[in-house]
Amino acid sequence: MSSTRLVEVRRNILKQNDQVARELRDQFAAAEVTVISLVSSPGAGKTRLLEETLLRLRAQFAVAALVGDLATDNDARRLARSGAFVRQIVTGTVCHLEAAMVRDALVGWDWQSLDFLFIENVGNLVCPATFDLGESQRIVLFSVTEGEDKPLKYPTIFNTSDLAIITKIDLAEVVEFNRASAREAVRRVRPDMPLLEISAKTGQGMEEWQLYLEREHGRRATRKT
Repeated sequence: MSSTRLVEVRRNILKQNDQVARELRDQFAAAEVTVISLVSSPGAGKTRLLEETLLRLRAQFAVAALVGDLATDNDARRLARSGAFVRQIVTGTVCHLEAAMVRDALVGWDWQSLDFLFIENVGNLVCPATFDLGESQRIVLFSVTEGEDKPLKYPTIFNTSDLAIITKIDLAEVVEFNRASAREAVRRVRPDMPLLEISAKTGQGMEEWQLYLEREHGRRATRKT
């Protein structure tokens, strides 16, 4: 296949994805569901953060999660321990979630009664950047064990996200993580991007994260009763 043909195929795929994403976004807005997608490289702590988030929010909100992985339902079973409804999306060889996958995963499910729907993408900082899922907010995570320069290496995902979270912050001193350098890397890519430092293990930063989510939900929806 020629390079011109490959470019055209990719354009068509993205166009179709964007159409489905727009339809999803309209449906989520009409149902007053705040949809938060989480993206990171493998091992950054998405699942641990999401598990703690679901536990904290369940007391006040109706919450659920969709989890994307190439294989296994390990993360979905782990998240289900929170008591929230969780559904796994197995992508096979596809290195990211697509809007059609999200749409299909919602079939036969009363998602309209939710306050929050979280989408945990496949561990990847490249492919998810160009695939809109109809989410309200895209959150990009990178851990202290990955180094300070992730935003500079993967600028597209940071440019298409609404918030950056540095995870596993309790290990910062142990791995000699330079917080100032990490913040500067984020600012160089997105000068106005908000940034949180969180440890899902110790709870550091979790209250600030929860308030961020509640404010976002408050801007988009009235509390369901």
